[in-house]
Amino acid sequence: MLSLKGDRAFQRLRQGRAGRGRYVSVKWLPAPEVRVGIVVSRRVGKAVVRNRVRRRLKEILRRLHLPGAHLLLVASPEAREAGFAELFQDVVRALKKSGLIQ
Repeated sequence: MLSLKGDRAFQRLRQGRAGRGRYVSVKWLPAPEVRVGIVVSRRVGKAVVRNRVRRRLKEILRRLHLPGAHLLLVASPEAREAGFAELFQDVVRALKKSGLIQ
């Protein structure tokens, strides 16, 4: 799993397919390899909290073995209070709504 780099990659994802859960929203475009951008704004909390949410989202995506796609995950402020299992289920729900996984 690689990281999305540069503004153009993030701007391209604006036209991507979208799905939303309670804690995260997802946008993706088909691609030959998995590249991921995770956005956790300051509204989520201080740096320690934002980094914990980011680490959890990275681990969730690693466990899912996704098909090739460029993927953007945006965490909502409510994500700071969610446990790992809740975040996992929410990411799966958002990915199913967007059509990336069944």
